[in-house]
Amino acid sequence: MNWIFLIIASILEIGWVISLKYTEGFTKVIPIIFYAIFGFFSAFFFSNSLKTIPLGIAYSIWMGIAVIGTTAAEIVVFNKPYHAGKLIFVVLIIIGIIGLKMTTATK
Repeated sequence: MNWIFLIIASILEIGWVISLKYTEGFTKVIPIIFYAIFGFFSAFFFSNSLKTIPLGIAYSIWMGIAVIGTTAAEIVVFNKPYHAGKLIFVVLIIIGIIGLKMTTATK
């Protein structure tokens, strides 16, 4: 269950970062509200995942998924250009996350 909490926290972290972009320097009220909600619940679920997942592993996976999701959003939602090099390194992050999950024993 704690791994599911970690995945939920990671997805919420993606929402947090995207809503931060939409705040336009904290000048837009609605995105600020989403920023606060996503941030709170991301931290909440991350904290709950730490009951059995070691902190270093959980944090690496949490941020790794957030980086992958934000990079995908940057390409798809914000129409930013990408190149093969960027995608190769994102794949390496994915491989690292899978490796961390496979080699981590939980309580």
